[in-house]
Amino acid sequence: MRNTGEAIALLSRENRLCVVNYHRILEAPDPMLESEPDVATFRWQMRLLADCFNVLPLHDALAALDAGQLPPRAICITFDDGYRSVHDLALPILQEFGLPATVFVTSGYIGERNMWNDRIIEAVQSLPPGQLDLSDVGLGAYSLRSLDDRKTTLDELTEASKYLPPKARVGLIERLEALVGEGLAHGLMLRQDMVVNLDRKGVEIGAHTISHPILTSLDDGDARFEIRGGKEELEAILGKPVRLFAYPNGKIGKDFDMRHVDMVREAGFSAAFTTAVGAITRDQNRFQLPRSRPWDSSPFLFGFRLLRWLTQSPP
Repeated sequence: MRNTGEAIALLSRENRLCVVNYHRILEAPDPMLESEPDVATFRWQMRLLADCFNVLPLHDALAALDAGQLPPRAICITFDDGYRSVHDLALPILQEFGLPATVFVTSGYIGERNMWNDRIIEAVQSLPPGQLDLSDVGLGAYSLRSLDDRKTTLDELTEASKYLPPKARVGLIERLEALVGEGLAHGLMLRQDMVVNLDRKGVEIGAHTISHPILTSLDDGDARFEIRGGKEELEAILGKPVRLFAYPNGKIGKDFDMRHVDMVREAGFSAAFTTAVGAITRDQNRFQLPRSRPWDSSPFLFGFRLLRWLTQSPP
């Protein structure tokens, strides 16, 4: 795998940077969260990165790319949203293999709050078997009769909620939680002391807005407040500049557009990241950099996907 990476660098005539992206790490596999790795999976993924790639701090990697000094097989590790499991489960593994990382934190959820999508997940997991009727909020009926039905319902509700206006989304979540009643879990997100500890352990903290909105759903004033406010809140916690930004959801033209790219630049960030697939090259717009999630379940396929990303032209 190392030799293939060296060959890719030689053939492309320039070294490229691949950024992988995670959200939370699970203690054990969860059928409702199949895209999230558990501790065992994350460990072998980090071992493969340590053995076969050059893993760099994200800010340093971009500086090396600009200077023409990026090594071959260059990889950076990022996490979105600011889940507590990054501190409790991922950090020890990163330290075990000596790997740097960046966490893009949604500042408004620091503490005991859960993000809107996690509230939907918990509600769908907790509701009794049968049918979920949401016709009173304009979303029809959904089946909860089997695990597969719940997964389908969860996917459909999450996708539908993602692009709802904020008030309508809150109304849906409150409707679901009212159906469940008591017993929903809290505390999935980082506490302030955990954010500080990650920073002290060498994990860079980046910004991811205050409340994780779809920026194109907001007027310009609210979008600017979310972008700048998330940076300022994190800087107040850390006592240092926050240099990097990740767009919520991250689809170019759908979740953000050039207005928001300009807002991010004006807020004082040095780079910003999307969720597009591909490698970062030296001449790429530093405020629309690609970054992708690794889905593969075996070391060979995982490593092969990263090598393939390193061959792809920028989106």
